[in-house]
Amino acid sequence: MFYDHKIYRAPPDSGEMILGWTLPSLLDRVCKDSPNPHALNQWTLTGWKSLSNQELRIAAEEIGLGLRDLQLEKGERVALLLHSDANFCIADMACLLAGLVDVPIDITQTIEHIIFILRHSETKVLIVSNLDLLYQLVPYLWDTTDLHTVIVVDVPSDWQEVHRQQLICSLGNGEQGEETRHGHWQAKEIPQELCLCLPEFCSPMGGEKSCPEIPQCIQVFSLDEIRARGAMQTSPEQLQQISSSIAATDLATIIYIPGATGKLQGVMLTHENLSANALAMFTGNKLTYGAQEVVLSFLPLTHVFARVLLYGHLYYGHSIYFSHPQRVLKHLQQVRPTIFATVPLLLEKVYEKLLETGKKRRGRSQPLSILFNWALKLAQRYELGNPPTGVYARMLHLANRLVFSRWRSLFGGRIKYLVSGGASLKAEVANLFAAAGMEILQGYGLTETSSAVTCNRGKFNRAGTVGVPLPGVEVAIAEDGEILIRGPYNTQGYYKNPEASKQLIDGEGWLHTGDLGEFTPEGFLKITGLKKSRFKLSTGKYVTPEPLETKLEQSPLIGYAIAVGSERKFCAMLIFPDLQQLDLTAQTMGINLPTEELLQHPCIIALYQTLVDEANCHLPYWSTVKRFQLINAILTVENGMLTPDGEVMRAKVLEVYSQQIQAIYNTQNSKTKKNGNGQAETEDILASLCPSIPQASCPAFAKSLNS
Repeated sequence: MFYDHKIYRAPPDSGEMILGWTLPSLLDRVCKDSPNPHALNQWTLTGWKSLSNQELRIAAEEIGLGLRDLQLEKGERVALLLHSDANFCIADMACLLAGLVDVPIDITQTIEHIIFILRHSETKVLIVSNLDLLYQLVPYLWDTTDLHTVIVVDVPSDWQEVHRQQLICSLGNGEQGEETRHGHWQAKEIPQELCLCLPEFCSPMGGEKSCPEIPQCIQVFSLDEIRARGAMQTSPEQLQQISSSIAATDLATIIYIPGATGKLQGVMLTHENLSANALAMFTGNKLTYGAQEVVLSFLPLTHVFARVLLYGHLYYGHSIYFSHPQRVLKHLQQVRPTIFATVPLLLEKVYEKLLETGKKRRGRSQPLSILFNWALKLAQRYELGNPPTGVYARMLHLANRLVFSRWRSLFGGRIKYLVSGGASLKAEVANLFAAAGMEILQGYGLTETSSAVTCNRGKFNRAGTVGVPLPGVEVAIAEDGEILIRGPYNTQGYYKNPEASKQLIDGEGWLHTGDLGEFTPEGFLKITGLKKSRFKLSTGKYVTPEPLETKLEQSPLIGYAIAVGSERKFCAMLIFPDLQQLDLTAQTMGINLPTEELLQHPCIIALYQTLVDEANCHLPYWSTVKRFQLINAILTVENGMLTPDGEVMRAKVLEVYSQQIQAIYNTQNSKTKKNGNGQAETEDILASLCPSIPQASCPAFAKSLNS
């Protein structure tokens, strides 16, 4: 039963639901109707390198046929361990054109998670950006039973020599058995010089298994070599045969995200899921076709948000420039995009900088300072959906000419739309940017819904909301406040996990998001909280609290551990020590202090830091606990912090300890200095004051790739 007995749908004139398109057909249309010589633009050390949409299609066709020449059948999986650049776009489209299912892997994932994805998805081919990434994986590839080919995109100029001397070794004479572990490659059929030399690198995970004496043969090629193989077979008849075999309802990709327990789950999405979602978003904003729309892309294409936007921009023939988080501010000035998609974190940083500038100039008598603060106050009064009139409208017009143009120059000066996704954006940020002529289009969705299911667009834009439903989507609010979604963009389910799929989508087709929300009287969705424990950071990354909390609570020194960080920059932890056990431990360390002083002692903090570091092991760096706060309190049923069956009342804890949480994010924790990997450096404390506290260790395969 729904909370208000109502199902919400897209309002009139807010876009179109267009079904029946495969993803390659989006590229076919633009090559025919909106050719663009600068469709893809890749930054290099020597400048921007451009690729037309026609060149993109040719490259994808040739690589796609080259992949099929590796004995891949329709629907088999190809993993993409690639940077989010033009090469990702080419490899992705090549797989889709060839009728293959690609599996994008975040290059910041841990090595053990990457190996799990390769095994679970039964990946046959891995496409990797460069040899640096490959070398980090090689010691563990012996445990990927289906993998038979690795393709390297960027190879050195002496590739053939590197290939011969460093990567390959003899598989054997074929007498050891004709069938390899993946089942259909016979050793005697494989040229010995093409086999990846796994024994040279072999380093078993966890030490429980030993490397096989004769592992399966994994061949290694450069992407250019695969393309050359495909080019030799390219013909209109061959391409037509493959194209006609691909249906919009075919599986296009499997995207792995953390489940409720932290275990990765593969979200299955079809061509139609993704293409229809992109077209619904773009038609709702009435974007123009052709190269006059310039896009700067820096978000990870392994995430569905950036990837669906990519398909939309390809279909519309826009000029896409691929940047990187470390270069994006510089590239904004160079490229001067008209459309820029980002996460709330960047927009909020710009907002805070403007407020900080206004605060510094407050009280100054210089005309520029007075003018800046006058314009800032005007912008802070602005409200989306309430068009300014009269004197206020005229003042805004003047401020636009004198001040707001400088604000827009931070984004290159030509911005039409700022697209914000991945996490919620503060209403005051959206209003201020809109006042300055930079409209922010915020949306809401999940990987399981092919990206957005609601978004602000056109005249349907209100700050503090995530917009109105997309065409074709039905949204309802359950009695407990959970947001339910039904429509053509919903996933088929989780790969090889029917039980989790049944929990996700009920018998009536409603997908249970795990998020809490409500609709405004105008029909705009507002996110009000979380039903599930999994949350998103302001960077758009998922954090799954249970594994962290469970690991920490296994220590007798910890009563309860509660992860926080929803819509924040990083994950933090509230730790409620077992005070009795802590007191006993402190005495053995020669520390005898009142509780409050004890919780501030460097050795006690170092002791808990070691526990946190151990819990962080096996997690990608962005989901690890960066800071924690020891709380002098006990959670009980009587104080409302626990349910009668002992479960933590998260909402209550977050409310009661909101000041402590805010303090974590407001101040730099001087006791736990951070290094580049986000791990706490406690060596100085341990060495000088606390020699009895062991340091946490974490094996290489349990850490994020060095990307």
